[in-house]
Amino acid sequence: MYSYKIIGGKPLKGDVSISGSKNAVLGVLAAAMMLDGPCTLENVPDISDVHVMVDLCRKIGATIEEVGPYTLRIDPTTINTYQATGPEVSKIRASYYLLGALLARCGKAYLRLPGGCNFGQRPIDYHLRAFKAMGAKGTNARDIDNGIIKLEANPLKGTRVFFDIASVGATINVMLAATKAQGTTTIINAAREPHIVDVANFLNSMGAKIKGAGTDTIRITGVPTLPGNFSYSIIPDQIEAGTYMIAAAVTDGDVTIRNLIPTHMEPLSAKMREMGYQVDEDEDSIRVYKDEGTEIECTNFKTAPYPGFPTDLQPQAVVLLCLASGMSKMHENVWESRFQYVAELQKMGASITCMERIALVNGIDKFKSAYVNATDLRAGAALVCAALNAEGTTFISSASRIDRGYENIVEKLTALGATIERVENSEYVSDDEA
Repeated sequence: MYSYKIIGGKPLKGDVSISGSKNAVLGVLAAAMMLDGPCTLENVPDISDVHVMVDLCRKIGATIEEVGPYTLRIDPTTINTYQATGPEVSKIRASYYLLGALLARCGKAYLRLPGGCNFGQRPIDYHLRAFKAMGAKGTNARDIDNGIIKLEANPLKGTRVFFDIASVGATINVMLAATKAQGTTTIINAAREPHIVDVANFLNSMGAKIKGAGTDTIRITGVPTLPGNFSYSIIPDQIEAGTYMIAAAVTDGDVTIRNLIPTHMEPLSAKMREMGYQVDEDEDSIRVYKDEGTEIECTNFKTAPYPGFPTDLQPQAVVLLCLASGMSKMHENVWESRFQYVAELQKMGASITCMERIALVNGIDKFKSAYVNATDLRAGAALVCAALNAEGTTFISSASRIDRGYENIVEKLTALGATIERVENSEYVSDDEA
């Protein structure tokens, strides 16, 4: 186990390049399991969640080779089982995409219940109800045996699927299953996030017939085969980009974030401008800085499905609000327990009061160094941002959770002038243990 050791108080300056999207590549890797020929994926981020997903795909028989930097050659024609029931399945949430992919490929899918960050109830009932409507058996809660979901559908049939709440995971999973189903599937109240569009674009480039991705209605006409034999490049990571934008801001830095899609960042860019930061957009980059003497003003955020403000940037945005003048409000409208990290920020001097899904944030001059714990992936990123602002040395334990979604974060921040390193937990003793 290791931690991050960060000596804060230095403004970040320079350029940083954004890696491929974690959320997109996990869906695309599952989609690749449905192909009837090989494909090449480019701009694949080198992060632990991707390593787990690649390992899962190999365990069901897929041949995956690293053929260049951030490039994978995938041959799913060697898949020899529809069962992914090992303990590694529970390491990541996105393993559930193998349900839709294996149903489409094999007509059967056995999967251990997925894992992922713990910030509230995250059932997969939307997924299972949709699969049931498409003709799958084994979709009831009583059918789950010792944590193993066992689905069978011979054949899958197109249907109309309506989601009470737009669900990213369910939208992708149903889209995967419907790609090879008989007839047409219509997803109503579909989620619209950029990585859903990326998964659809990947499948269409491999021979699928998907229309409407990025809108609230997606129509998929099933095809018998997906020939593959193409290359596809993963989109840049919207959340990584936003995290570096916030890190630049809270350190009073001047950073140009490259290899991003500026329209994906608009929910954050608009709010940062409202607070007083300069956010200059170019074709595939954004520069973040603050004019000398500018007072950063308080504001209110509310998370929402895309194109609203993303919940995965909520903890980092709270760090931004902590350094604004006056009282701000963060309304978490997606997950019911995503303020678990607040106690860690309070150790660093934050003045935050939580009331169910609302956090009231009183501005402070500066964070202070402390020993803190990354309660989940994005909470850990928020603590990194706070530590970069703080005077003194901060230790962030459970840093492996941050590496799940941020490629080379230590190296990228170091190149921007930060003092950050990975250290073994034995190198320090927290205040609670002393």
